[in-house]
Amino acid sequence: MPLASEIAWLIPVFPLIGAVLSGLGLISLNKKINNSREIVSISLITFVGVSAVISFKALFEQINGYQPVEKLFVWASAGDFTIPMGFILDPLGSVMLALVTTITLLVMIYSHGYMAHDKGYVRFFTYLALFSSSMMGLIISPNLLEVYVFWELVGMCSYLLVGFWYDRDGAAHAAQKAFVVNRVGDFGLLLGILGLFWATKSFDFTEISLGVSQAVSENSLPVWAALLLCFLVFLGPMAKSAQFPLHVWLPDAMEGPTPISALIHAATMVAAGIFLVARLQPLYSLFPSIQFIIALVGTITCFLGASIALTQMDLKKGLAYSTVSQLGYMMLAMGCGAPVAGIFHLITHACFKAMLFLGSGSVIHAMEEVVGHQPVLAQDMRLMGGLRKKMPYTSTTFFIGCVAISGIPPLAGFWSKDEILGNAFISFPAFWFIGFLTAGMTAFYMFRLYFLTFEGDFRGENKELQKELLIASEINLEEEHEEENGSLHESPWSMTFPLVFLSVPSVIIGFMGFPWDSKFAKFLDPEEALIAIESFELKEFLPLAIASVFIASIGILIAYQGYYAKKINLSILFAERFPLLNKFLSNKWYLDDINEKFFVKGSRKLAKEVLEVDSKVVDGVVNLTGLVTLGSGEGLKYFETGKAQFYALIVFGGVILLVAIFGFQSPQVT
Repeated sequence: MPLASEIAWLIPVFPLIGAVLSGLGLISLNKKINNSREIVSISLITFVGVSAVISFKALFEQINGYQPVEKLFVWASAGDFTIPMGFILDPLGSVMLALVTTITLLVMIYSHGYMAHDKGYVRFFTYLALFSSSMMGLIISPNLLEVYVFWELVGMCSYLLVGFWYDRDGAAHAAQKAFVVNRVGDFGLLLGILGLFWATKSFDFTEISLGVSQAVSENSLPVWAALLLCFLVFLGPMAKSAQFPLHVWLPDAMEGPTPISALIHAATMVAAGIFLVARLQPLYSLFPSIQFIIALVGTITCFLGASIALTQMDLKKGLAYSTVSQLGYMMLAMGCGAPVAGIFHLITHACFKAMLFLGSGSVIHAMEEVVGHQPVLAQDMRLMGGLRKKMPYTSTTFFIGCVAISGIPPLAGFWSKDEILGNAFISFPAFWFIGFLTAGMTAFYMFRLYFLTFEGDFRGENKELQKELLIASEINLEEEHEEENGSLHESPWSMTFPLVFLSVPSVIIGFMGFPWDSKFAKFLDPEEALIAIESFELKEFLPLAIASVFIASIGILIAYQGYYAKKINLSILFAERFPLLNKFLSNKWYLDDINEKFFVKGSRKLAKEVLEVDSKVVDGVVNLTGLVTLGSGEGLKYFETGKAQFYALIVFGGVILLVAIFGFQSPQVT
């Protein structure tokens, strides 16, 4: 039996085969395929399951010391120019493959229950399989060119999944927004890739870093040009991993089905940007100024996401801005030159954030049966409350996720987030302080979500509040609102099983990253791990860890007093005392408004002006040319009589005219 590391190229192939087969079936035998939905879903889950088995086998081989595998073939060549393609499997790739296949498999199982009554069930599973194949292909790509191919496939699949319910205006607009914003970053990425190839004559990760270093040292590549190329490449991860100011697409992408939020926006697509920066760390480490920019962008994103999440009432949007904030932490780690810490937080965050998103989907699934199938009502926490008694599995796993992301030991989030903050304290103390404050904000808004959703009394029967929310959302009450037709209950096993499964790594996976003996770091980068272990000082670790837990506990305590015990009125304490700040946060820093005014409306205005130029100038020139041709043709047709005498007369007249002209121009003789 061949080693899994040697056949890693099959990992993205299996889901691709399933997606192609089901896609062709939908095109040719639509009705029959849709009627065989369970057969299709089981088949696609099996394909992804096979990929997961190979991925975990490859991971164990890498853990046991098997050397990284890289196999290439010539995809295109012209003279000395060649473009290699193939796959690479190393410790980083094996960890990412295991993560992606696991989350995808659990999301597919969850989707069987969540999407059971959706008419696009088979199409949804087809998109899931295609997306997972694209992400797996990106992970095993050995060079930037192949990464870019799968990078764009991931973007296309995200467009299809976010806009899955394309008949809803919100979903259609969100898909377009995600597509356009990511194109901005991807254009920069493409320019950067081409520029790096021009400078180094290679797309390979290692050869690019060595080539740039050599070119800069030999002065064949100006430092400013190298910095520009590095920044252009970084624009791709900025958009894909929702970094400021290209983060605006991710919260709106919650318009897609909730399983997509768990898959794309917690564990895979947004992780692609972090993964690429980790791959390019040898290049970025050459330029401290670029690392500073990466850390700065990550810090701003971290604080921005957390501050906006403080005021969100939509359950999924609150989690979405939480994801933005946590991605900022990961990027901060990359800027601090600690890619292992960033990837470790990516892994732990994927587990508990996927669980939180799936938990929110379980809540929305239950709420829809009570308040009607209207997302505005089913997702608003003001209509929730008291769900813990009705949904014990969902509430317990959601609570575990809240504790984990808040950074409370011994759960996973504490170890990964604290490692990032520790590196930030050494590299950029100011950024550490902002990350430290954000940790307290994270604990507050997460337990705010938990208390509003699962504790207290159920508020979903408040008809007046329902009408207010619908009116505020500009929804026609008579046409859109469906009356409630059920009662609150726990979700089916296909939805609760993934929640329970993910709660396990959310609790224990952090134990792999003890700072005094990090097995995760030893696996990904033994040299860095050895340095970290030798330099570890308990007296340095404890104050930072205690401070982190303390500020998180303060955040939880304030949320408890305000939303569970109700001993303090946070609306009076904060919203009424600081109305401008509250409005600023509620309006998401006005970034969406700025984008709408300057970019959306600005581009539309420019398009109208271009249309005016096209219709009046370009079309005018074309139309004038046509009129001149038509007029000259109409005039000349009278000279085509077919009579020899008439032609002779014209020739004679022409000769007389020429004689007169030349005679007039000749000098007079005196």
